[in-house]
Amino acid sequence: MIVRVLINPCDCVADGGCIRPGLEPLHVALADFLAVATLFALTAMLVHLASPTGPMAPRGHASRPVDSGGAVVASVKPGWRVALHSRPNGQSVGVLGSRTVYGGRLTLPVVRTRGDWLGVLTAAMPNGRLGWVKANPVALAFGRVRMGLEADLSQQQLRVWVHGRIVRRLRVGIGRPGTSTPTGRFSITDKMPGASLGPYYGCCLLALSGNQPHPPQGWTGGARLAIHGGAYGAVSAGCLHASARDLHYLMRVVPLGTRIVIHA
Repeated sequence: MIVRVLINPCDCVADGGCIRPGLEPLHVALADFLAVATLFALTAMLVHLASPTGPMAPRGHASRPVDSGGAVVASVKPGWRVALHSRPNGQSVGVLGSRTVYGGRLTLPVVRTRGDWLGVLTAAMPNGRLGWVKANPVALAFGRVRMGLEADLSQQQLRVWVHGRIVRRLRVGIGRPGTSTPTGRFSITDKMPGASLGPYYGCCLLALSGNQPHPPQGWTGGARLAIHGGAYGAVSAGCLHASARDLHYLMRVVPLGTRIVIHA
């Protein structure tokens, strides 16, 4: 089964020209990996770097999306494709290339490891479900993101975390009753100017890996979640709304693959 992802007024997407200071390439590229005797050593490295395994949504309002050491991300190298599985050694649910459906560089947060398998956040899986790919250093490049986002729906606030501390708090609009913003752990998949999609998105869009399971009645578009321009309050179809000033800030500093935790 190939998962199809559509865009809608709840979508936000990629801007390859944006500055991404929070993303640091690991200097353990292919040459270093080839020096490792077995894939077991690669997996051990990922276990050491990855954030501790936890529930898909935080229990408390002060939960940190990323620990102070940063979070590992994996990108498919240009010209390569990797199979996406529903679980380790499980059914193949699709194939991932080096680009997202919106044209940005595919950057997958690694949140779990099992043997030589990597559990990743991806828009190709339902909310709350990890996709699994083989830890193949020939097809994948690895990096680390030292930033995280936390959306507190009860406070209508987005918090930016760096090195384990909050560096900025942003006011956001959230989903209205009936189309409330889904909670869970997602990631930033793409960034792009809002004008390329329509005036209702505002200046900028940051697409999330999550989907709205309860779109408005009669809605015929897709269901991808996003952070984009719009009014404050509980007014949206599920996306997060932010001011133009705050969106410009997020576009400038938030790297692709950044995790975002959304909780009530």
